[in-house]
Amino acid sequence: MVEMKWLYEFIVFIYCLSLIGYFIDFIQTNRKVNRVAFWLLSTVWGLQTLFLLSQMLWHSEFPIADLYDGLYFYTWILVTFSLIINRLFRVDFFIFFTNVFAFFLMILHIFTTAYSDGTEQSMRLVSDLLVTHITLAIISYGFFTLSYVFSVMYLLQYRLLKEKKWNKRLLRLGDLGQLDTLAYIVIVLGTPLLLIANILGVIWGYTSTDEFYMIDVKTLGSFTVLVIYLIYLALRVVKGYQGRVMAVFNMFAFLFLLVNYFLFGSLSNFHF
Repeated sequence: MVEMKWLYEFIVFIYCLSLIGYFIDFIQTNRKVNRVAFWLLSTVWGLQTLFLLSQMLWHSEFPIADLYDGLYFYTWILVTFSLIINRLFRVDFFIFFTNVFAFFLMILHIFTTAYSDGTEQSMRLVSDLLVTHITLAIISYGFFTLSYVFSVMYLLQYRLLKEKKWNKRLLRLGDLGQLDTLAYIVIVLGTPLLLIANILGVIWGYTSTDEFYMIDVKTLGSFTVLVIYLIYLALRVVKGYQGRVMAVFNMFAFLFLLVNYFLFGSLSNFHF
């Protein structure tokens, strides 16, 4: 079970990196990142395939005997088909959206299998995934905080330029275009981490024995934060908004993030 635990965790880690890569390519159309994401996803497929073959060889059965094993095979099918279709037709967005759903099924399989097993090692696996959920959420909040700082610097620089206050502080704040770009880039990095963290959190909530409420102020707040930053990216990428308007939007987004973290966290039934 220890070996299986590490295999699961390694697959999830590689899968996360692949989804982050596809998300970045989805937002910025970066072919190098797309290729890296493709090979990471191919690695996930290879590890999943080895697991399936080992189950067939060691247990002399195809691992679809119950719902839990079926979820794993379902995930393997989605990864396999998405890789083949992407390779044949180069539909990059298809592989990204398909594997967001496949990743959800993969995590659901891990949690449900662990709780049905009931062993100490299985429960530790679930605990590790919960820690991963919290860690990824906090890291994403760190990225959003950096973006907020860049936006504040942008607005300060913008105001100094508008008022024609030329001084050394103006030079040390940085270029407006650079600050705007950096604020955008760190949001691109933080958003997929928050998406993955939310997926892990919801699956843990529904499969654990601990108290969990989907209609909870912190849970809803976390998804609202994700939606707000997705709106930011949509306005930036689809509508082409830049500069001051996006800096102001980013500041309000971060303020809601703080409300969610501190106020909603204290009002939640189970979050800290």
